[in-house]
Amino acid sequence: MYIGNKEIGDNSCFIIAELSANHNGSIDIAKETIRAAKKAGADAIKLQTFTPDTITIDSDKDYFKINEGTLWDGRVLYELYKEAHLPWEWHKELFDVAKEEGLICFSSPFDFTAVDFLEELNVPAYKIASFEIQDIPLIEYAASKGKPIIISTGIAQEEDIKLAVDTCRKVGNNDIILLKCTSAYPAPLELANLNTISDLKNRFNVEVGFSDHTQGSLAPTIAVSLGAKVIEKHFILDKSIGGPDADFSLDVDEFTEMVDRVRDTEKLLGKVSYDLSEKVKKNRKFARSLFVVEDVKKGDTITLENVRSIRPGYGLHPKFLNQVLGKKTMSDIEKGTPLSFELIQ
Repeated sequence: MYIGNKEIGDNSCFIIAELSANHNGSIDIAKETIRAAKKAGADAIKLQTFTPDTITIDSDKDYFKINEGTLWDGRVLYELYKEAHLPWEWHKELFDVAKEEGLICFSSPFDFTAVDFLEELNVPAYKIASFEIQDIPLIEYAASKGKPIIISTGIAQEEDIKLAVDTCRKVGNNDIILLKCTSAYPAPLELANLNTISDLKNRFNVEVGFSDHTQGSLAPTIAVSLGAKVIEKHFILDKSIGGPDADFSLDVDEFTEMVDRVRDTEKLLGKVSYDLSEKVKKNRKFARSLFVVEDVKKGDTITLENVRSIRPGYGLHPKFLNQVLGKKTMSDIEKGTPLSFELIQ
Protein backbone atom coordinates (compact mmCIF):
# COMPACT_ATOMS: atom_id res chain seq x y z
CA MET A 1 0.00 0.00 0.00
CA TYR A 2 1.26 3.43 -0.94
CA ILE A 3 0.22 6.87 0.21
CA GLY A 4 1.74 9.19 -2.34
CA ASN A 5 5.26 7.91 -2.88
CA LYS A 6 5.50 6.37 0.59
CA GLU A 7 5.10 2.63 1.02
CA ILE A 8 3.22 1.86 4.20
CA GLY A 9 4.55 -1.10 6.12
CA ASP A 10 8.18 -0.93 5.05
CA ASN A 11 10.98 -0.34 7.52
CA SER A 12 10.36 3.41 7.67
CA CYS A 13 7.42 4.63 9.72
CA PHE A 14 5.03 7.10 8.02
CA ILE A 15 5.08 10.20 10.23
CA ILE A 16 2.13 12.57 9.93
CA ALA A 17 2.12 16.12 11.28
CA GLU A 18 -1.50 16.97 12.12
CA LEU A 19 -2.21 20.67 11.47
CA SER A 20 -5.69 20.55 13.06
CA ALA A 21 -6.58 23.98 14.47
CA ASN A 22 -2.95 25.06 14.80
CA HIS A 23 -3.24 27.49 11.89
CA ASN A 24 -4.84 29.87 14.43
CA GLY A 25 -7.00 31.41 11.72
CA SER A 26 -4.06 32.51 9.55
CA ILE A 27 -3.15 31.03 6.20
CA ASP A 28 0.37 32.41 6.62
CA ILE A 29 0.76 30.49 9.88
CA ALA A 30 -0.63 27.40 8.14
CA LYS A 31 1.94 27.72 5.35
CA GLU A 32 4.78 28.32 7.75
CA THR A 33 3.67 25.32 9.80
CA ILE A 34 3.77 23.09 6.72
CA ARG A 35 7.30 24.24 5.91
CA ALA A 36 8.36 23.70 9.52
CA ALA A 37 6.87 20.19 9.50
CA LYS A 38 9.10 19.29 6.59
CA LYS A 39 12.18 20.58 8.41
CA ALA A 40 11.12 18.67 11.53
CA GLY A 41 11.17 15.41 9.58
CA ALA A 42 7.49 14.72 8.89
CA ASP A 43 6.54 12.64 5.85
CA ALA A 44 3.08 14.18 5.57
CA ILE A 45 0.90 17.04 6.70
CA LYS A 46 -2.75 16.32 7.44
CA LEU A 47 -5.55 18.85 7.33
CA GLN A 48 -9.16 18.70 8.49
CA THR A 49 -11.89 19.52 6.00
CA PHE A 50 -15.11 20.72 7.61
CA THR A 51 -17.14 23.78 8.39
CA PRO A 52 -19.10 24.33 11.59
CA ASP A 53 -22.26 23.52 9.64
CA THR A 54 -20.94 20.24 8.20
CA ILE A 55 -19.97 18.90 11.61
CA THR A 56 -22.76 20.19 13.89
CA ILE A 57 -25.51 22.84 14.08
CA ASP A 58 -25.58 26.28 15.62
CA SER A 59 -27.31 25.56 18.92
CA ASP A 60 -26.58 26.40 22.52
CA LYS A 61 -28.77 23.66 23.93
CA ASP A 62 -27.08 21.62 26.63
CA TYR A 63 -26.57 18.77 24.14
CA PHE A 64 -24.11 20.97 22.26
CA LYS A 65 -22.15 22.22 25.25
CA ILE A 66 -18.91 20.55 26.26
CA ASN A 67 -18.80 19.47 29.87
CA GLU A 68 -16.76 16.28 29.98
CA GLY A 69 -13.60 17.30 31.81
CA THR A 70 -11.79 18.42 28.64
CA LEU A 71 -9.71 21.43 27.68
CA TRP A 72 -12.80 22.85 26.01
CA ASP A 73 -15.35 22.55 28.83
CA GLY A 74 -17.95 25.29 28.82
CA ARG A 75 -17.71 25.87 25.08
CA VAL A 76 -20.45 25.30 22.51
CA LEU A 77 -19.55 22.91 19.71
CA TYR A 78 -20.47 25.28 16.89
CA GLU A 79 -18.29 28.08 18.20
CA LEU A 80 -15.37 25.72 18.84
CA TYR A 81 -15.54 24.32 15.32
CA LYS A 82 -15.92 27.80 13.89
CA GLU A 83 -12.62 28.73 15.52
CA ALA A 84 -10.88 25.47 14.61
CA HIS A 85 -11.97 24.91 11.01
CA LEU A 86 -9.63 25.38 8.08
CA PRO A 87 -11.27 27.53 5.37
CA TRP A 88 -11.84 25.44 2.28
CA GLU A 89 -10.53 28.20 0.04
CA TRP A 90 -7.11 27.71 1.67
CA HIS A 91 -6.83 24.04 0.80
CA LYS A 92 -5.49 24.31 -2.75
CA GLU A 93 -2.82 26.79 -1.71
CA LEU A 94 -1.76 24.65 1.25
CA PHE A 95 -1.64 21.53 -0.89
CA ASP A 96 0.63 23.42 -3.30
CA VAL A 97 2.95 24.51 -0.47
CA ALA A 98 3.16 20.91 0.77
CA LYS A 99 4.01 19.71 -2.74
CA GLU A 100 6.74 22.34 -3.03
CA GLU A 101 8.20 21.08 0.24
CA GLY A 102 8.03 17.43 -0.80
CA LEU A 103 5.40 16.63 1.83
CA ILE A 104 2.45 14.34 1.24
CA CYS A 105 -0.76 16.25 1.97
CA PHE A 106 -4.17 14.76 2.71
CA SER A 107 -7.11 15.43 4.99
CA SER A 108 -9.91 14.20 7.21
CA PRO A 109 -13.32 14.73 5.60
CA PHE A 110 -16.30 15.11 7.89
CA ASP A 111 -19.14 14.78 5.38
CA PHE A 112 -19.81 13.81 1.77
CA THR A 113 -19.22 17.35 0.45
CA ALA A 114 -15.75 17.32 1.99
CA VAL A 115 -14.95 14.05 0.22
CA ASP A 116 -16.12 15.50 -3.10
CA PHE A 117 -14.06 18.64 -2.51
CA LEU A 118 -10.95 16.64 -1.62
CA GLU A 119 -11.40 14.44 -4.68
CA GLU A 120 -11.02 17.57 -6.79
CA LEU A 121 -7.65 18.07 -5.09
CA ASN A 122 -6.70 14.46 -5.82
CA VAL A 123 -5.83 13.56 -2.25
CA PRO A 124 -3.76 10.37 -1.93
CA ALA A 125 -5.64 9.07 1.14
CA TYR A 126 -8.45 9.77 3.57
CA LYS A 127 -8.28 9.89 7.34
CA ILE A 128 -11.40 9.10 9.37
CA ALA A 129 -11.26 10.90 12.71
CA SER A 130 -11.97 9.03 15.93
CA PHE A 131 -15.37 10.58 16.50
CA GLU A 132 -16.46 9.72 12.94
CA ILE A 133 -15.79 5.99 13.20
CA GLN A 134 -19.52 5.46 13.73
CA ASP A 135 -20.40 7.46 10.61
CA ILE A 136 -20.63 4.38 8.43
CA PRO A 137 -22.10 6.22 5.39
CA LEU A 138 -19.12 8.61 5.45
CA ILE A 139 -16.61 5.75 5.74
CA GLU A 140 -18.31 3.89 2.89
CA TYR A 141 -18.31 6.97 0.67
CA ALA A 142 -14.67 7.81 1.34
CA ALA A 143 -13.58 4.18 0.94
CA SER A 144 -15.43 3.94 -2.37
CA LYS A 145 -12.93 6.37 -3.87
CA GLY A 146 -10.35 3.58 -3.85
CA LYS A 147 -7.69 5.34 -1.82
CA PRO A 148 -6.08 4.20 1.43
CA ILE A 149 -8.29 4.78 4.45
CA ILE A 150 -6.71 5.62 7.80
CA ILE A 151 -9.10 5.20 10.72
CA SER A 152 -8.50 6.40 14.27
CA THR A 153 -10.05 4.23 16.97
CA GLY A 154 -10.08 6.71 19.85
CA ILE A 155 -13.71 6.21 20.92
CA ALA A 156 -14.25 2.83 19.30
CA GLN A 157 -15.19 -0.50 20.81
CA GLU A 158 -14.24 -3.66 18.99
CA GLU A 159 -17.58 -3.89 17.20
CA ASP A 160 -17.19 -0.30 15.94
CA ILE A 161 -13.80 -1.11 14.47
CA LYS A 162 -15.05 -4.31 12.85
CA LEU A 163 -17.99 -2.50 11.27
CA ALA A 164 -15.72 0.25 9.90
CA VAL A 165 -13.25 -2.26 8.45
CA ASP A 166 -16.03 -4.40 6.98
CA THR A 167 -17.56 -1.28 5.42
CA CYS A 168 -14.32 -0.48 3.61
CA ARG A 169 -13.96 -4.03 2.38
CA LYS A 170 -17.57 -4.13 1.25
CA VAL A 171 -16.77 -1.50 -1.37
CA GLY A 172 -13.60 -3.32 -2.41
CA ASN A 173 -11.12 -1.22 -0.44
CA ASN A 174 -8.58 -3.29 1.46
CA ASP A 175 -6.03 -0.51 1.91
CA ILE A 176 -6.92 0.09 5.55
CA ILE A 177 -4.79 1.45 8.37
CA LEU A 178 -6.09 1.41 11.93
CA LEU A 179 -4.57 3.85 14.39
CA LYS A 180 -4.60 3.08 18.09
CA CYS A 181 -5.77 6.27 19.71
CA THR A 182 -7.00 7.55 23.06
CA SER A 183 -9.53 10.35 22.69
CA ALA A 184 -8.48 12.37 25.70
CA TYR A 185 -6.78 15.72 25.29
CA PRO A 186 -4.09 15.38 26.51
CA ALA A 187 -4.20 11.62 27.01
CA PRO A 188 -2.81 10.16 30.26
CA LEU A 189 -0.05 7.61 29.72
CA GLU A 190 -1.92 4.93 31.64
CA LEU A 191 -4.75 5.08 29.08
CA ALA A 192 -2.54 4.60 26.02
CA ASN A 193 -2.70 0.77 26.08
CA LEU A 194 -0.12 0.50 23.33
CA ASN A 195 -0.16 -3.30 23.40
CA THR A 196 -3.42 -2.99 21.47
CA ILE A 197 -1.44 -2.00 18.37
CA SER A 198 -0.25 -5.53 17.57
CA ASP A 199 -3.66 -6.95 18.44
CA LEU A 200 -5.34 -4.60 15.96
CA LYS A 201 -3.03 -5.87 13.24
CA ASN A 202 -3.65 -9.52 14.02
CA ARG A 203 -7.35 -9.21 14.74
CA PHE A 204 -8.29 -7.19 11.65
CA ASN A 205 -5.45 -8.08 9.25
CA VAL A 206 -4.60 -4.45 8.47
CA GLU A 207 -1.66 -2.10 8.77
CA VAL A 208 -1.55 -0.32 12.11
CA GLY A 209 -0.26 2.86 13.67
CA PHE A 210 -0.73 5.28 16.51
CA SER A 211 -2.52 8.62 16.67
CA ASP A 212 -1.07 10.22 19.76
CA HIS A 213 -2.57 12.74 22.15
CA THR A 214 -0.14 12.21 25.02
CA GLN A 215 2.37 14.89 25.82
CA GLY A 216 5.93 14.39 24.68
CA SER A 217 7.40 11.77 22.37
CA LEU A 218 7.76 8.69 24.56
CA ALA A 219 4.50 7.06 23.50
CA PRO A 220 5.12 7.31 19.72
CA THR A 221 8.60 5.88 20.16
CA ILE A 222 7.28 2.88 22.07
CA ALA A 223 4.45 2.46 19.55
CA VAL A 224 6.97 2.00 16.75
CA SER A 225 8.70 -0.73 18.76
CA LEU A 226 5.32 -2.47 19.01
CA GLY A 227 4.71 -2.47 15.27
CA ALA A 228 3.20 0.93 14.46
CA LYS A 229 3.88 1.81 10.82
CA VAL A 230 2.13 5.18 11.01
CA ILE A 231 2.54 7.87 13.64
CA GLU A 232 0.23 10.88 13.75
CA LYS A 233 0.96 13.76 16.09
CA HIS A 234 -0.49 17.27 16.37
CA PHE A 235 2.08 19.82 15.25
CA ILE A 236 2.23 23.50 16.10
CA LEU A 237 4.64 26.16 14.95
CA ASP A 238 4.85 27.75 18.38
CA LYS A 239 2.70 26.99 21.42
CA SER A 240 2.62 30.68 22.26
CA ILE A 241 0.15 31.24 19.41
CA GLY A 242 -2.40 29.28 21.47
CA GLY A 243 -5.50 27.65 20.04
CA PRO A 244 -7.77 24.70 20.91
CA ASP A 245 -5.12 22.04 20.29
CA ALA A 246 -1.96 23.78 21.47
CA ASP A 247 -1.67 21.97 24.82
CA PHE A 248 -1.27 18.50 23.31
CA SER A 249 0.66 19.48 20.17
CA LEU A 250 4.41 19.27 19.67
CA ASP A 251 6.31 22.36 18.62
CA VAL A 252 9.14 22.29 16.09
CA ASP A 253 11.87 21.21 18.50
CA GLU A 254 9.66 18.58 20.18
CA PHE A 255 8.47 17.15 16.88
CA THR A 256 12.03 17.00 15.57
CA GLU A 257 13.06 15.12 18.71
CA MET A 258 10.16 12.69 18.24
CA VAL A 259 11.14 12.02 14.63
CA ASP A 260 14.75 11.43 15.66
CA ARG A 261 13.66 8.99 18.36
CA VAL A 262 11.38 7.14 15.96
CA ARG A 263 14.14 6.84 13.37
CA ASP A 264 16.61 5.67 16.01
CA THR A 265 14.05 3.09 17.17
CA GLU A 266 13.74 1.81 13.62
CA LYS A 267 17.51 1.42 13.43
CA LEU A 268 17.51 -0.46 16.72
CA LEU A 269 14.70 -2.78 15.62
CA GLY A 270 16.34 -3.55 12.30
CA LYS A 271 15.23 -6.89 10.90
CA VAL A 272 15.23 -10.52 11.93
CA SER A 273 18.76 -11.63 11.16
CA TYR A 274 21.37 -14.05 12.47
CA ASP A 275 24.03 -12.79 10.09
CA LEU A 276 26.99 -10.91 11.52
CA SER A 277 28.22 -7.58 10.31
CA GLU A 278 31.83 -7.33 9.25
CA LYS A 279 32.55 -5.37 12.43
CA VAL A 280 31.09 -8.10 14.63
CA LYS A 281 32.85 -10.82 12.63
CA LYS A 282 36.15 -9.17 13.44
CA ASN A 283 35.27 -9.18 17.11
CA ARG A 284 34.72 -12.95 17.06
CA LYS A 285 38.48 -13.30 17.50
CA PHE A 286 37.89 -12.28 21.11
CA ALA A 287 35.57 -15.24 21.68
CA ARG A 288 36.77 -18.30 23.58
CA SER A 289 38.81 -21.11 22.11
CA LEU A 290 41.15 -23.87 23.28
CA PHE A 291 44.66 -22.78 24.23
CA VAL A 292 47.64 -24.54 25.72
CA VAL A 293 47.99 -22.85 29.12
CA GLU A 294 51.11 -24.67 30.40
CA ASP A 295 54.31 -25.65 28.64
CA VAL A 296 54.02 -29.28 27.50
CA LYS A 297 56.50 -31.74 26.08
CA LYS A 298 56.11 -34.03 23.12
CA GLY A 299 54.01 -37.03 24.13
CA ASP A 300 52.36 -35.32 27.10
CA THR A 301 48.69 -35.97 27.70
CA ILE A 302 46.14 -33.19 27.11
CA THR A 303 44.42 -32.46 30.42
CA LEU A 304 42.19 -29.78 31.94
CA GLU A 305 45.32 -28.37 33.56
CA ASN A 306 47.27 -27.74 30.37
CA VAL A 307 44.43 -26.94 27.96
CA ARG A 308 41.59 -24.56 28.72
CA SER A 309 38.83 -22.62 26.98
CA ILE A 310 39.95 -18.99 27.19
CA ARG A 311 39.91 -15.79 25.20
CA PRO A 312 40.88 -15.04 22.40
CA GLY A 313 39.46 -17.18 19.63
CA TYR A 314 42.43 -18.41 17.60
CA GLY A 315 42.35 -22.01 18.81
CA LEU A 316 39.96 -24.90 18.37
CA HIS A 317 36.29 -24.36 19.13
CA PRO A 318 35.54 -25.17 22.81
CA LYS A 319 33.11 -27.85 21.65
CA PHE A 320 36.17 -30.03 20.90
CA LEU A 321 37.42 -30.00 24.50
CA ASN A 322 36.17 -33.46 25.45
CA GLN A 323 37.45 -34.80 22.13
CA VAL A 324 41.03 -33.67 22.72
CA LEU A 325 41.28 -34.59 26.42
CA GLY A 326 43.54 -37.65 26.83
CA LYS A 327 45.24 -37.16 23.45
CA LYS A 328 49.02 -36.96 23.19
CA THR A 329 50.97 -33.96 21.93
CA MET A 330 52.94 -34.26 18.68
CA SER A 331 55.71 -31.91 19.83
CA ASP A 332 56.78 -29.54 22.54
CA ILE A 333 54.18 -26.74 22.86
CA GLU A 334 54.74 -23.43 24.54
CA LYS A 335 52.21 -21.90 26.94
CA GLY A 336 49.92 -19.47 25.11
CA THR A 337 49.76 -21.45 21.86
CA PRO A 338 46.35 -21.88 20.19
CA LEU A 339 45.48 -25.58 20.16
CA SER A 340 44.93 -27.21 16.79
CA PHE A 341 44.43 -30.81 15.66
CA GLU A 342 47.86 -30.68 14.00
CA LEU A 343 49.44 -30.44 17.46
CA ILE A 344 47.92 -33.63 18.86
CA GLN A 345 47.67 -37.27 17.92
